[in-house]
Amino acid sequence: MNGTIVLNRFEMGDRLGAGGFGTVYRAWDRRLEREVAVKVIETAAESGPRIQREAKAAARLNHTGIVTLYEFAHHEYGREGGRAYLVSELVDGETVRELIDRDLMSDHEIAEIGIDICEALDHAHSREVIHRDIKPANLIVPNGRGGAKLMDFGVARLTDGDDLTNTGDVLGTLAYMSPEAAEGNPVTPAGDVYSLALTLFEAWTGENPRRKPTPSLTLRAIERDLPLLADLRPDLPPGMTEVVDACLDREPGFRPVIEDLGLALEEALPELDRTVPGDDRKISGLTSFADGGLDLGRIACAAAVCGMVATGMIVSGNADAASVGVLGIISALLTLLRPKAGFLAGGVLLAAWLTVVASMPGAGFVVLLVSVPPALLICGSGSPLALAVLGPLLGTLGMAPFLPLLAALATDWRDRAVVAVTGLCFTALAESVTGRTLLFGKIEKASAGWENSVSDALTGLILPVAGSPSFLLSVAVWAGVALLVGAIVGWTRKRGGGHVPEPLTVAPVGSSRVPNA
Repeated sequence: MNGTIVLNRFEMGDRLGAGGFGTVYRAWDRRLEREVAVKVIETAAESGPRIQREAKAAARLNHTGIVTLYEFAHHEYGREGGRAYLVSELVDGETVRELIDRDLMSDHEIAEIGIDICEALDHAHSREVIHRDIKPANLIVPNGRGGAKLMDFGVARLTDGDDLTNTGDVLGTLAYMSPEAAEGNPVTPAGDVYSLALTLFEAWTGENPRRKPTPSLTLRAIERDLPLLADLRPDLPPGMTEVVDACLDREPGFRPVIEDLGLALEEALPELDRTVPGDDRKISGLTSFADGGLDLGRIACAAAVCGMVATGMIVSGNADAASVGVLGIISALLTLLRPKAGFLAGGVLLAAWLTVVASMPGAGFVVLLVSVPPALLICGSGSPLALAVLGPLLGTLGMAPFLPLLAALATDWRDRAVVAVTGLCFTALAESVTGRTLLFGKIEKASAGWENSVSDALTGLILPVAGSPSFLLSVAVWAGVALLVGAIVGWTRKRGGGHVPEPLTVAPVGSSRVPNA
């Protein structure tokens, strides 16, 4: 098409890139005398109205983090389909795909790119525009000064990108697609959050576990849970990794919004390394403890779970030191590896021991009741669950009301509520069992023999506690305080610590061009 005039205005130049989603050309705008990029896309028959809607939605976006769409045209050719022309800002730089492949980004620069894209997506989502195709190849870092930019709004839809049997760029898109999108369900802003989080995950670890050689294998990989970033890169700030892991939740309703992801990245910037790691970032499995990557939150959670298991066994009156040590150490080691799984395993191990060895099935049932649901509901790595176990201890010190304030330190809003309510349950049940005033003073003491069976535990402990007006009121108050204080803390940090991106230093490809689609 070199030298061809399209749309009576743009003189086509060299081809800059090509893929399943179209071909990109450098072009000269003869009217405004400037260089532009023209993307030519072959479209399906009778797709004109939908394509017009998508293009108009993309044209509404005006943000420094989004490649500007200048002009759009679509020509139908009957049953053979049509051709769309997207004329956009020409950006000379490298895509995040190229930077990942060549290990040219520091941890700090990855977070900066993430912040730029979060701001761009926040702008788009506020205008009810969803990108649908966030992936490293669609994020570009301009040469010289300036933040990262998001390319190709709506292109996946313009090309009927829901056909998952194609290869090439469609395979690349599929590897970053949210589970709900891969299943053909409606796409929401949460889908963009998932795809961006997975892009950041790959940038920090060097691998995308979803990406496979064929679409069928990729779809199969999407059905499996991702490893936690907190486990693969324990040297990264735990608050940030927990939010990224939460953004990769399979359930879209459980993911943080894009603003929360951007805030977590901003807060982590001072702690992130600015050196470019080269091949050292490549992850082949769980990071070794010898790497010095264990964070205090994970250690505290391991200690809390170990303490929970040991206390439950000792209080039963049937434990020997060896059993306490073995189960406590197993629970602690599992928690160090995966806090969420360790908390769950600690509860299950303690419940099994109480039921089988101590012949206290009622006590085992209560332990399962207070440990399994929180482990399943918590986002991210699960380290904040350590705070919930502290409830009874704070109660003995007369400091139980401070627990919801500690729960507010959890990064994700759901975690704050889970930690606050779980801590309240631990405290209320401990007060009922021991007869000591830890918080309420009005909780009915557990009936004698409540530990002997599940039915005795229900009638003698759980139902009286759950039916107590003071407990029910406290559930709402504690969760509300944790959410409110957490929101205030996040808002204060955001107001007081605005982020001004520093220029990224990256190596040019060698010649100015628009990256491949």
